[in-house]
Amino acid sequence: MSMPLINEAAPAFSANTTHGPRSLADYKGKWLILFSHPADFTPVCTTEFIGFAKRAELFKSMNCELLGLSIDSIYSHLAWMQSIQNNFGVEIPFPIIDDIKMEVAQAYGMIHPGAADTQAVRATFFIDPEGKLRAMVYYPMSNGRSIEEFVRLLQAMQTSDAHKIATPEGWTPGCDVIVPPPKTPEAIAKRKGEGYAMKDWYFATKSL
Repeated sequence: MSMPLINEAAPAFSANTTHGPRSLADYKGKWLILFSHPADFTPVCTTEFIGFAKRAELFKSMNCELLGLSIDSIYSHLAWMQSIQNNFGVEIPFPIIDDIKMEVAQAYGMIHPGAADTQAVRATFFIDPEGKLRAMVYYPMSNGRSIEEFVRLLQAMQTSDAHKIATPEGWTPGCDVIVPPPKTPEAIAKRKGEGYAMKDWYFATKSL
């Protein structure tokens, strides 16, 4: 099993989806959340897809597209999407990859033999507009993901990129951010006069 690496180019792919052919190149200039689920017509996955669907417009407003995947056929995906719409009143607006041959799942390390040999675990990949993998999140098959956390994480990464800062635990927009620590004795000496809120020379925050 191969594993992609954070801050390296995400593995290229071309695949059939419920919205026609898709490739990683199609998403250049946008953020992409690529996420896998163990199987169609399963209850935990259904709740996750409903969660992603309800926040799809929010992700789009953040220049981010969604792309699902499981090791099921297009026909299974389409039937499941129809079931979700009929039973929960939610339309799935994003494509789902048909990965029967497990090519994308293998390239992204979605198959974990300890969980299942023929199903993808709940893996989520954040790919930036340049095609670089920026974050990976894995969940066990038994427990659903928090879509709100993915919204928060995307907001945090976009803020870090825009302002060259870091964000503390649990950060949400409007909270203070962390200033990069100084790297030389001279920079440490200057830090107290730079107007930041300081706990120590290495820990300084500011508002945006």
